[in-house]
Amino acid sequence: MSGRADMSWDYVIAGAGSAGCVLAARLTEDPACRVLLLEAGPEDRSIWLRMPAGMSRVVWGERYSWAFTSAPEPHLENRRLGHPRGKVLGGSSSINGMVWLRGHPRDFDGWAQLGARCWSYEDVLPYFCRAETAPNADDLVRGKSGPIRITRGDVDGSPLAKAFIAAGVEAGYPETSDFNGRQQEGFGAVERSTWRGRRWSAAHAYLNPARNRPNLTVITGAHVLRVEIEGQRATGLRYSKAGREHFAAAGEVILCGGAIGSPHVLQLSGIGSPKHLESAGIKVRHALPGVGENLNDHPDLVIQHACKQPVSLYPVTRAPRSWLAGVEWMLRGSGPAATNHFEAGGFVTSRRELDQPDIQFTFMPLAVVPGGTDVLAKHAFQVHIDLMRPRSRGHVRATSSDPFQAPEILFNYLDDPQDLADLRTGVHLLRDVLSQPALAPFAGAELFPGPTVRTDEEIDRWIRQTLETCYHPVGTCRMGAADDPGAVVDPECRVRGLEGLRVVDASIMPAIVSANTNAPTIMIAEKAADIIRGRTPLRSTPNANENLTRRTNA
Repeated sequence: MSGRADMSWDYVIAGAGSAGCVLAARLTEDPACRVLLLEAGPEDRSIWLRMPAGMSRVVWGERYSWAFTSAPEPHLENRRLGHPRGKVLGGSSSINGMVWLRGHPRDFDGWAQLGARCWSYEDVLPYFCRAETAPNADDLVRGKSGPIRITRGDVDGSPLAKAFIAAGVEAGYPETSDFNGRQQEGFGAVERSTWRGRRWSAAHAYLNPARNRPNLTVITGAHVLRVEIEGQRATGLRYSKAGREHFAAAGEVILCGGAIGSPHVLQLSGIGSPKHLESAGIKVRHALPGVGENLNDHPDLVIQHACKQPVSLYPVTRAPRSWLAGVEWMLRGSGPAATNHFEAGGFVTSRRELDQPDIQFTFMPLAVVPGGTDVLAKHAFQVHIDLMRPRSRGHVRATSSDPFQAPEILFNYLDDPQDLADLRTGVHLLRDVLSQPALAPFAGAELFPGPTVRTDEEIDRWIRQTLETCYHPVGTCRMGAADDPGAVVDPECRVRGLEGLRVVDASIMPAIVSANTNAPTIMIAEKAADIIRGRTPLRSTPNANENLTRRTNA
């Protein structure tokens, strides 16, 4: 079609996910600012998108997900790993596990040291606070009136979760009252982005209250094709809807497609490594070698035990109790369907010389068939082991100029031998926790990996055969200083060397955070909104950074 625009906008946002919903809401607070928000997926109207326990019905398949698959992973016996990403209003915040964790303060100080000036913990803390409403939390470091409503894990309502925390304390770790507060290390209740039994996605929290603004237009079913570039300036976005191509002219284009979508759109637009673009048959418009590189994700392992007492959630997953749970949720917003069931967890260190935790444990009071999605048909529980700061890096690369063809995604897990060593240590540490007296009344035989996996060699083999993803990809358009050849955006989220083009999502993280990535992504968008609007940055409350402690095992 011709280059004539269907309409012209101040901002065109590509992707109505966790970041895009925040930006659309914040930018349109200015009534003079006209915003177009494009989303490839549908409206978020399904009941399963609101029911926390309905996550398994929406995260798999292609109705609400891009359903990506990785390239063969060379250090995982060439297995291909499935990788769902939200394709619906709210993006991955509409299909994820709803865990609300920020990361460790040193994560963000590390960003600043890597060239992301003004993104230290002191700089980002006010934006975490602005995003959330966290009841019964520290006033200095937690938000009280933000759009995202937070619920604390109901440990007292789960004897297994309560015993897991007690076992962590018996193993020598502290109990922490707030993983998002002043002490991350230890065992405690895990917060989630739900309220009164409903998922509180970015679409529900940010976009819905802004939908009636006359200066905001939202188009679903809109597949972004490329950014149009004239000279050294982005002029708008081409997208496809219902088989027709459209062009939206923009004062600024903002990509919010996530760590897979945003680098892919840049590459389709001719922005990236000349070598990789040419091999995909894409004309080079702007050389930027860091696009799609630096892919980082949390690798995930699971240990499962039989449960000696009938206190797991297995019976609730079977009819008729599953039906009753659904009815209770619909009528009262309570019961087993009103939670993500990640009530408890822990953060520990794999090596004594580390100054912050690098292993995360997440407890579930049921077990899933290894390698599958069905609940194990017996009373059991499982604990996830996730490496928080892996050294291995992968990439996202367009393989053709066809915008409807998925890019090549290589996570490259375990490429760095230290990652394997740290995960192995995580297995030993978790087994020690699970052997403590507090869990003795509940923990039966280890079902997975089981008694045949004991030596370091056996554990390493099991890790390569079973390691999965935590679904936390970041870093593929990383933020950095002007003299950093691998940086894609500057600290104001502007694509280097181009005008009128920004990236605002998890892809700009210079390094992965030591936690689930949804809360940090929403924080990024909150802060970016102020940057784009030219507003004075929020400042931390005095003394908010004091007494941020880390305790080591005795």
